[in-house]
Amino acid sequence: MKVRRRQFLLGLVLAVSAAVFSFGPQGSALGQSANERWVGTWSTSVVAPLPGDPGFQDQTLRQIVHIGLGGDRLRVRLSNAFGTAPLSIDAASLAIQDSGAAVLPGTLRALTFGGETSVTIQAGARVLSDPVALSVDDEENLAVSLYLAADSGPPTRHDLAHQTSYISDPGDFTGDEDMPVAETTTSWFFLGGIEVVAHRESRAVVTLGDSITEGFASSVDGNARYPDALARRLLDRFGGAPKVTVLNAGISGNRVLTDVFGPNAQARLDRDVLTQSGVRHVILLEGINDIGIPDLPPIFGLPPEVLRVVSAEEIIAGMKQIIARARALGLKIYGGTILPFETAIYFTEAGEEKRQAVNAWIRTSGAFDAVIDFDAAIRDPDNPRRMLPAFDSGDNLHPNDAGYQAMADAVDLSLFDPGN
Repeated sequence: MKVRRRQFLLGLVLAVSAAVFSFGPQGSALGQSANERWVGTWSTSVVAPLPGDPGFQDQTLRQIVHIGLGGDRLRVRLSNAFGTAPLSIDAASLAIQDSGAAVLPGTLRALTFGGETSVTIQAGARVLSDPVALSVDDEENLAVSLYLAADSGPPTRHDLAHQTSYISDPGDFTGDEDMPVAETTTSWFFLGGIEVVAHRESRAVVTLGDSITEGFASSVDGNARYPDALARRLLDRFGGAPKVTVLNAGISGNRVLTDVFGPNAQARLDRDVLTQSGVRHVILLEGINDIGIPDLPPIFGLPPEVLRVVSAEEIIAGMKQIIARARALGLKIYGGTILPFETAIYFTEAGEEKRQAVNAWIRTSGAFDAVIDFDAAIRDPDNPRRMLPAFDSGDNLHPNDAGYQAMADAVDLSLFDPGN
């Protein structure tokens, strides 16, 4: 078995609607009643492949995801958002993971799309599977298996999943409870999300951000990202129906203003936030890469448009647009203060001044419906420009598992009470 790794710049650089889909049968045993609705229980944000990115042919991808809300009816969202040609999914299934590439006996369910066992996803498009009956608990690990007979071409993907998934030997193993494994990966391919039928007052929180939201440097397979820790706290608070779940829309390297690793936050807002099923709240934590990436050393070889220096005022203007678009759909949006980064790879005094200016605006402007002071929760009280050493993953930029837990603990859970 070999491990598929992406040897690109990511590991060195990264700091980084309420509309409800209505595909599939409704008003039936696999749809929802008047007291129910579809709510996202897991999602990820996808990015484009880089030149030379390999695809898949005559292989099964068994991809592991950790959901928030459980239920007994689910559907899967697949994405060819960055494909340049139609993508054929020749077979697909959903199951509860047992261990590794094996699923629990009796839980394997074939996925259909409009009643068909295969589907073609047009370039730039997404599809939803038909609902399937499968009883899953809160915080379950699910396995989504996709068989691609023909060459998929460079794949729409999420690079740093911090979750181990599996790529098969040649063949269709979507119907097998244990799958032969040729490679492992810590990326996701062609996946967009999973939705569950839940109480009509259940709701989703979307965490929009960069690598700190994505969970960079958190334990692989540990579900230790700050959105994971927040989801556990919310499940404890709202133990019965209705419940609150958290959807992670973090992309390493992401920025408010400029594309670099993935579309900028404003450009991806509709796909990653506003059209999530059951979304009611947004937490925005962005800006450190807008500040820092222009100061990366020349060795990274980034193009001039990526290295354009932006002001605190430009970052704030971009945030104001995100706020306005979220509120236009009736969503509450909470602003997270930018974490300290002194001695990180792209730290400068000018960058620190911008961070302080943006944070002051977040805290005092009243632009957000509430403020979550991640900076105060994680900084060293003896040196507020740096992260507390106990929370530092080692790069002075990204928290470790304890730091991500501290971030989640800083969130006032009453912000998500019914009526908020």
